[in-house]
Amino acid sequence: MSEIKVLAPLLAVLADLIAWLKAEEVAGVVIGGLAASLLGRPRMTRDVDVLVVVDEGRWAGFLATGAEYGFVPRQSDSLAFAQQSRVLLVRHEPSGLDADVVFGSLPFERETVARAVWVEVGGVRVPLPRPEDLIILKAVAHRPQDLADIEAILAAQPRLNLRRVRRWVQEFSEALSMPEILRDLEALLSKGRKRRG
Repeated sequence: MSEIKVLAPLLAVLADLIAWLKAEEVAGVVIGGLAASLLGRPRMTRDVDVLVVVDEGRWAGFLATGAEYGFVPRQSDSLAFAQQSRVLLVRHEPSGLDADVVFGSLPFERETVARAVWVEVGGVRVPLPRPEDLIILKAVAHRPQDLADIEAILAAQPRLNLRRVRRWVQEFSEALSMPEILRDLEALLSKGRKRRG
């Protein structure tokens, strides 16, 4: 019962978020801590992150429609901020929870959205990334929580296409001049192999 109470606000955000994307005919996939909880190990998260593919010329209209589903800007210059960061910061007013809408444009981001798998979460159908794609996103984000999430996903998902993971992480590692992205991924993969062995 208490678990449902905790999840109720997140489910409300998800239901309205999916309705907003469908209304705008926008393809998207839930990422971040919520996706990591569903594909790896459950953990607390108080916001929702979604990766979407929307042409920049549509961003203002997309944001305006969001208000019909309870999503309002978290700052006065939300669109200007999004043009710099490719992240639209909104709040779901009915629940009071935040949502970060990431505008994807890279080939990998478009692929991740196209490869989404729909799952039911508490009665709400939600598009999730494939575990490999979430690992890649987390490897690139590269914060301590992201690395912990990768470890949990590796433990929960024994049948992964690691060739895909390595190929994309290596590309990002080289493009960003961040060898630690690939090095830390390999360390987690090695640790996972030892645990299973």
